[in-house]
Amino acid sequence: MAARTFKLERVLIYRCEMEKLRSQEFIAAQQGHELATRELQREEDAVKELTQEFCCCQSELGTIDEIRMYADFFARKRGEIKTKKEQVEQLDLVMNDCRLDLLEASRDKKVLESLKEKNKIEFRKELAHKERNFLDEISIQKKSEPT
Repeated sequence: MAARTFKLERVLIYRCEMEKLRSQEFIAAQQGHELATRELQREEDAVKELTQEFCCCQSELGTIDEIRMYADFFARKRGEIKTKKEQVEQLDLVMNDCRLDLLEASRDKKVLESLKEKNKIEFRKELAHKERNFLDEISIQKKSEPT
């Protein structure tokens, strides 16, 4: 007797593909988030270095224009850092959304896989039952035959 095919096999294949796609989307979002976080950290480190440099050479600055130049630079850097923080927060939200989509896709696939496994177990039980009935029938026929 040939094995019974799983009626939802195409759906299971689709769910596996969706899980793979969601996984790739999550990895891309995670990499984007990590990249933006590293850029933010670099910017913050650069501002710290510049702040220390400014503090060390503050007494050496002779004109107000030089001080204003530092102040403008700090203001611009603060704006860039604020923008990068917003970008990191946005990418964090995207990454979390992708994680939830991946979890949902995994759950959907696991449901179908467990259904397929239950279907296989049911088929094996049915096959074993038919085989027992067949063997019982053979033994009954042998007992009823005159020897």
